[in-house]
Amino acid sequence: MPGPESPTPPPLSGLPRRILYSTSAKIGGSGLDQVADQSLQAAVSHGLLSKAVAYGLQSQSVPAHLVKSLRWSPVRLASSFLNTPQYYAAKKRWVDRHTARLLDSQPFDLFHSWSGDCLLSLRTARKKGIPSLLEIPTWHRHKGAHKSAAPDRKERERLAASGWNAWKERLLLTRQETLEEYDLASLILVLSEKAEETFLAAGVPKEKLFRHQRGVDPVRFSPAPEPPEIFRVVFVGSLCLRKGVHVLLEAWNRLALKNAELVLVGSVQPEIEPALKKFHTPSVKLAGFVTNVADQYRAASVHAFPSSCEGSAKCTYEAAACGIPQITTREAGDVVEHGNSGWIIPPEDPGSLAEALAALHQDRSLAHQMGLNARRRIEEHFTWQHFQNRLIEAYATALKRT
Repeated sequence: MPGPESPTPPPLSGLPRRILYSTSAKIGGSGLDQVADQSLQAAVSHGLLSKAVAYGLQSQSVPAHLVKSLRWSPVRLASSFLNTPQYYAAKKRWVDRHTARLLDSQPFDLFHSWSGDCLLSLRTARKKGIPSLLEIPTWHRHKGAHKSAAPDRKERERLAASGWNAWKERLLLTRQETLEEYDLASLILVLSEKAEETFLAAGVPKEKLFRHQRGVDPVRFSPAPEPPEIFRVVFVGSLCLRKGVHVLLEAWNRLALKNAELVLVGSVQPEIEPALKKFHTPSVKLAGFVTNVADQYRAASVHAFPSSCEGSAKCTYEAAACGIPQITTREAGDVVEHGNSGWIIPPEDPGSLAEALAALHQDRSLAHQMGLNARRRIEEHFTWQHFQNRLIEAYATALKRT
């Protein structure tokens, strides 16, 4: 299976020539919007993109005439009486409906979309014999657990709803619909070894999976000229339980390091407030949401990210590009190499996290060397050009599946 160790130029033959791409996100911006932008840039640069359907376009790199924007769809009018999950689900359904119509009426030889955005479209692609790529932003819906495909109690209650509430509830994609997407796709793009394992545990054949890590801009995210004088640990992401902020706070509290501070960058979620209160010390700084996150990495000695569930955390690419070591988990992705560019620790393990923090605090030369190794790994495997090359390779692989 292709991985980050093979960032070779993409194949020049055996590629689709009429790709249809769809996403309920915007094209251009940050996060998944940036991933969509980079994906389309790859297709455009090879002359492969026939049409894209998206919920908006703010990229200057993708020709506007190739994008069907649904920015002014009726779904926006419904936002006032739908809660957030229902609104996003309505966006997905709207994009899927338009994309399925295109697939049914125009000639394409490959379809690329995102989990949750494309059930009708995948059904149409299967009916017409068009190979498809399904992009998974996190893990398999079952997260590696063995579950029955039958509706559970919560799903049965949703199906039993009546009237106006029934319509709103049924906007949400069911577990059965998600599993059907997995089954219909020709090739599934997974973001990490851990994410792949959750699909294998659910019985998805390994040959149906393609490892497709993200990328980062090594110019925007670059190392600082000098390390900070203070030992500064930074965490970047939503401050919530899933990302292990409570574990980091407990480990930090145990250590009571001298000449050190912990900077938490991101929005505070209510679920983490008890841990913030319990483990509060003057050395813990809340930076909140910041616009230039690269400056936060460059001001730090180490990035700590003990998440218990990610697809492939964007912050791990950014921190590595900024040349700082990281303490993270397998669950956060494959960017960090244990012992070379940082530490891989188990999730929910404040003891292991404290041990790694103490080692880097004590040995600054080790931290510096790990930071150099981290930057080199980004340059060799995880730029956006590597991402685009891997995607083109995935397109060629999907064609071979038919």
